[in-house]
Amino acid sequence: MAPVDRVGVVLFNLGGPDSFDAIEPFLFNLFKDPAIIKVPGPMRWLMAKLISRRRAPIAREIYAHLGGASPILGQTRAQAEALESRLAARHGAIRWRVEIAMRYWHPFAGEAAGRLKAFAPQRIVLLPLYPQYSGTTTGSSVRDWHRAAAAEGIEAATDFICCYPDHGEFIAAQVGLIAQGVATARAGTDPAVPLRILLSAHGLPKRVIDRGDPYRWQVERTSAAIARGLEARGVMARDTEIVTCYQSRVGPLEWIGPATDSEIKRAGAAGAMVVVAPIAFVSEHSETLVELDIEYAALARASGVVSYTRVPALAIDDGFIGCLAEMVAAALDGDGAPRPIRTGMADPNACKQAFPSCPRCGHGTA
Repeated sequence: MAPVDRVGVVLFNLGGPDSFDAIEPFLFNLFKDPAIIKVPGPMRWLMAKLISRRRAPIAREIYAHLGGASPILGQTRAQAEALESRLAARHGAIRWRVEIAMRYWHPFAGEAAGRLKAFAPQRIVLLPLYPQYSGTTTGSSVRDWHRAAAAEGIEAATDFICCYPDHGEFIAAQVGLIAQGVATARAGTDPAVPLRILLSAHGLPKRVIDRGDPYRWQVERTSAAIARGLEARGVMARDTEIVTCYQSRVGPLEWIGPATDSEIKRAGAAGAMVVVAPIAFVSEHSETLVELDIEYAALARASGVVSYTRVPALAIDDGFIGCLAEMVAAALDGDGAPRPIRTGMADPNACKQAFPSCPRCGHGTA
């Protein structure tokens, strides 16, 4: 490992409102992001105001199920603490500081940059808690970080781990949790009942993908690697079907599919049981605890699904934290020279070959 003694790690995540009063400002920050709404600044500000005001009552109903606040910050803090402990245990000669930079609510990138500046790291590793790259998530967070770091005058050499959709330890952690979910679903169930494993990721408008965003392609790589892992563990019986699907659609635009709710209905029509696993969310929040656990569970019952089992998000799963620690350590290995972009993909060149115009591969911080 490179001869440094202070390394900062920045965990990127979406963030979430911490009170009912924060819901509308959180939504405003989300829709004000040019990565989300690509119109000129003044028009985007006005649109963000209108959309956030209109959606706030719906969002309040969602967050009411969660006690009025998102649990994502607490989950992300637990991940940060677990990662810092793992890095300290493995590489004790280095002082580690893991900070959280949320995109749309506190702690923002500027807050993380201020704390890291006081820590005075010699190297910084940017690490998204989005396994699959999209310009709307990781890309936006990285741009936001560089603005914040410049404002704080941070000059530490920085590595950016852009994605890890099929990293071996990430996939092994997912496979382990899904295998447990399948065992739970099959217990006490007629062996003749078919099984659908729905690998659910957050959706995106189709036009984002059509512009060259690699997100869908990376999600499919995650799904293919999980399928191979389940096959190796003997989980895949003849009556088992794995489907990659997408949830959380909003607005009138055409979104990528198939939709998770449509696949639940299809499973019900086939008299199947369902195991649904979030493969793009690594912490619990409204899309898992409300959309998957409440709304889609109710849909499954209404659609005739034999049983509905939801696999938990990875959270502080030991294998997942090990995956994050391995990628951070790998960024400091070798000659120790910082590189603008690093990837946790099984084949580091695969994305660049498939998406030569990918912002990640072509421009470094887009």
